[in-house]
Amino acid sequence: MRSIFHIDANSAYLSWTAVDLLEKGYPTDIREIPAVIAGDPENRHGIILARSIPAKAYGIRTAESLMEARRKCPNILVFPPDYDLYMKCSDAMYELLYQYSPQIQRYSVDECFMDYTRSVKKFGPPLQVAYEIKARMKKELGFTVNIGISCNKLLAKMGSELKKPDMVHTLYPEEIEEKMWPLPVRELFMVGRATAEKLKKINVHTIGDLARSDPHHIKSLLKSHGLLVWNYANGIDDSEVIHNDQILQKGIGNSTTTKYDISDREEACKVLLALTEKVAMRLRKACCKASLISVSLKTDRFIRYSHQLQLQNPIDATSEIYDHVCRLFDECWKGEPLRLLGVSVSNLSREEECVQLSLFDDETSEKNQKLDEAVDKIRERFGEDAITRGVFTNSEYKPIQGGTYDGDYIMMGGYKS
Repeated sequence: MRSIFHIDANSAYLSWTAVDLLEKGYPTDIREIPAVIAGDPENRHGIILARSIPAKAYGIRTAESLMEARRKCPNILVFPPDYDLYMKCSDAMYELLYQYSPQIQRYSVDECFMDYTRSVKKFGPPLQVAYEIKARMKKELGFTVNIGISCNKLLAKMGSELKKPDMVHTLYPEEIEEKMWPLPVRELFMVGRATAEKLKKINVHTIGDLARSDPHHIKSLLKSHGLLVWNYANGIDDSEVIHNDQILQKGIGNSTTTKYDISDREEACKVLLALTEKVAMRLRKACCKASLISVSLKTDRFIRYSHQLQLQNPIDATSEIYDHVCRLFDECWKGEPLRLLGVSVSNLSREEECVQLSLFDDETSEKNQKLDEAVDKIRERFGEDAITRGVFTNSEYKPIQGGTYDGDYIMMGGYKS
């Protein structure tokens, strides 16, 4: 039988920030007081990315606005995200796990799957080693993790979610009925809010209800996704732990809540250009190209909508992406005042996988590519604010300065049955 671990850092962004602050002499462990990681507090709205357990006690939730959080807890401490720090902490977690097995899949910045099957003879029983890993994470790296153990990835992941923080859980097939089936169906991996609502309408409220349902009925309701979640409810998952030492990205995006409502197209396009610059730079840094471009908007009445475009050939040039972004913006914007704009790219391909289908060289594309390479090198060597487009002169929407942004986001992938 396989032995699969799922290792998940507890409140990763906040924990990693806390460890860094303590190392720099900060007098308080922010994990022990009401604290959050969020966007720039000077903005009208930052988004809560992580929260401490004391903050959770006030009813503060991730993804809500900083304004809402402060209504619940006026004295809450707010710290900005530091993505470079988070990647270093993620790398340290990976390196520690690699000492126990070479078969590790980095599923996201704060969680990994590890196939421990071949390591049992060398290091000992899975449960014993899981507690050893958990203790080492806390002592050597300064943060806690949850570890789930089972015979497949799905059950290992569900096991790690059972109770937090700083816990080890087993969830083997014989334990499913007792430990997993009583949980709300919304807690099952791959069951989102919309899927849960559909299942609720046919009186499927728990994971056990779903597991005991007729799979043909679930498929007729949810199509192929129905069979996937029915299998998961029954603990069925044959996917392998696919070794990768880099986080697999499905997409890259950036969004900002503006300090005032924007009603002018030219000003909106400056914001979109600033967002596109940052997204495109990160895309090239990842040595990827994208074939799906998306624009998202939120109006002054908090109505959200988005528009996307599928391209025949993947691209990574700032100017090319921006041309599509402007076109998408013009197609979906209805003229309302806007408080949030976002740009994202997905359907990523590695540069070496990309094939130019055109028979003719595009001289403009080649010039754009060389320009982007030159700008990237200058910023890498002299700092990200070393060179700026003229359109941003005397403008607050700098493409690199992160203070005006709600934050970058990376859509993670790599776990498919």
